Amino acid sequence: MSNLLKLNKVVFPTILLFFIVLISCGESKTSKSNSSTYNGRVVIPEQTVHFLDTDMEQISSVEVQISDDVMERSQGLMDVRELPENHGMLFIFDKEEPLSFWMANTPLPLDIMYVNADSVIVSIYHSTTPFSEKGLPSGDPAKYVVETNGGYAITYGIEEGYRIRF
Repeated sequence: MSNLLKLNKVVFPTILLFFIVLISCGESKTSKSNSSTYNGRVVIPEQTVHFLDTDMEQISSVEVQISDDVMERSQGLMDVRELPENHGMLFIFDKEEPLSFWMANTPLPLDIMYVNADSVIVSIYHSTTPFSEKGLPSGDPAKYVVETNGGYAITYGIEEGYRIRF
């Protein structure tokens, strides 16, 4: 009986270890298969931004995800591979100052619209180059930035001097 007890003390832990290793290998394969189908981050709309012409007439609207802290602003639309039509991101900064964005790790061409504290669009970059590390400065001080799919501003006739409302 004592030999059987000693055998169980060796066999049972060995079998248990075998199953733990087997389960771990299974999870690893699942993770790999999921990572090969990764489609990037998804924009989750939280608010609507309206674009207004100089007569304060609304000309278009986009559903935006808000980016209002350092971590969110640094990530922006990086790794977003699909952006539905009329969707985007609104960056809100603590104060109005000269800003500069870039397209590093951003696979989509975007329109980037810098907006001052009075909600006036001060500069627009049309259909920016994906993955570019070239800085895109605001020129004039800005407090907000709206990013949309590339071509949005031209499609809706949005120009510098127009306003946003949210």
